[in-house]
Amino acid sequence: MNAPDSSQRMIAVGRLHGAFGVRGEVKLESFTEPEKAIARYQPWTLRDARGNQQVCEGVKVREGGKGLVATLPGVDDRDAADALRGVDVWVPRSALPPPPPGEYYWVDLEGLRVVNADGADFGRVSHIFNNGANDVLVAQGERERMIPFVLPTYIVSVDFDAGVVTVDWDADF
Repeated sequence: MNAPDSSQRMIAVGRLHGAFGVRGEVKLESFTEPEKAIARYQPWTLRDARGNQQVCEGVKVREGGKGLVATLPGVDDRDAADALRGVDVWVPRSALPPPPPGEYYWVDLEGLRVVNADGADFGRVSHIFNNGANDVLVAQGERERMIPFVLPTYIVSVDFDAGVVTVDWDADF
């Protein structure tokens, strides 16, 4: 395993949850849709809570009884697999296919300017999260605004060329 290329924008696509069996397999939580698509996006950069990371290529993923199971090169026993508990799986943004029309990777929206139809500048997209009911865009400017990511009700348009997300949102709200 070698050092990752830090010049590429990285996206978290999964998390390892410790050993599965005794042969070095690990339980894998996938953030991709469909879940098993995570296997297509390689190489993986494994990053622990302290920020230590290593690149891993040639990972094999299969469906287990209660979720996905991964086999990582060089991880050959239960102890080595269990040592990966809580490690996040990251891939370069360039490894992902283009999203379908009208859908977006959250990471692609981060940093875009947010304005409303009247031209009020709300700042930039800080991040997006899911509150259980829907996704929420967080615009950070002179203050923080949380705008439901509902197309076209609140998110009117996304223009990557101009770097702008236009929203239907009152500047005083």
